[in-house]
Amino acid sequence: MRVLIAFDKFKDALGAQQACEAAAQALKQKHPDWSPDLCPLTDGGEGFSETLCGSINARVEVVRVSGPRGDPVSAPVGFVAADALPAAARRRLALGGTLAVAGLASASGYELIPRALRDPWHTTTFGTGELLAHAASAGAETILLGVGGSATNDLGFGALAALGFRFLDATDAVIAVPTPATWERIVRIDGSAARALPDVRIACDVTNPLLGPRGATATFGPQKGLRAEDAARLEAQAARLAALLCAACDRPLALADTPGAGAAGGMPFGLMVAYGALLVPGFDLVSDWLDLPARLAAADLVLTGEGRFDATSLGGKGPGGLVAAARRLGKPVHVFAGSLGVAADASFHAITPAGLPLAAALPRTAEFLAAAVARAL
Repeated sequence: MRVLIAFDKFKDALGAQQACEAAAQALKQKHPDWSPDLCPLTDGGEGFSETLCGSINARVEVVRVSGPRGDPVSAPVGFVAADALPAAARRRLALGGTLAVAGLASASGYELIPRALRDPWHTTTFGTGELLAHAASAGAETILLGVGGSATNDLGFGALAALGFRFLDATDAVIAVPTPATWERIVRIDGSAARALPDVRIACDVTNPLLGPRGATATFGPQKGLRAEDAARLEAQAARLAALLCAACDRPLALADTPGAGAAGGMPFGLMVAYGALLVPGFDLVSDWLDLPARLAAADLVLTGEGRFDATSLGGKGPGGLVAAARRLGKPVHVFAGSLGVAADASFHAITPAGLPLAAALPRTAEFLAAAVARAL
């Protein structure tokens, strides 16, 4: 029996690789003659670079950059030769030379900030811009950026500042780190001294535009600490600053309506306007990169899951996308999650014991996952 074991992370508890290993260990104890195929997944957030580069043993450099509140953090950048990837991934990225792989979450992610300090008025993507600059300096011919898990709502302006864009007030003084708290002072943006970047690809499954009721501020601001009474003010400033950036780069404001422009607090919008970045479907890219179709076809059974499996999981990304693909092929599949937010059948398993507080459950996630796999099989 060949078993595809393909988990995403259990947030605040287990990385994708650790989850796969916990499930594989339980499988080995119950069925030592079965053949596991471990395939950690990523949704573009935490672990994006490590998961993709680890799957092909690519070189990874750790770079010291500014975190979302300015404190220094260490973030990985992977470097991949084009011929190391499956042909489908090369085609999707239009890739010819060396690819750098980075994740916004590792430099500007909300998991880097204590919950009490999560506030999109004061968080920045500056560190992500430093990662992009490092990738360019190291000779990458294309950069792939995953944008899940951001702590920011700054339209990517922090990243642009790190890349040499200048954000100026009425006296022509430069605002070095243009967080939304400073936006009321900004009257002009100057990109004349910005450094060049190679082609940028953004892995993204979110389809939200930049502005409006489905935009970055309205949809994702609250989970980043935005108070309801501040949402209209931040939205108005985002619209004004988006127009300033488009004017500075001579690009159409209609880019704000692009599906995905509102991901990660508008980071794709900023990079599309400033650098002509292109969005690529995140799960489809990960599937191509990991050769999921072939590995799924070879499997007799599929085990997958993540920290919480709910309606957003069924939107076609990560474990939800894998479940749909497995069922299309008639493969039996089991889903394991810390909690379930969907109507579940016998193939769905909530691993956390009923009534156990989250704080007590998180340190025991690997134990609970292994026990649930053992029971299910």
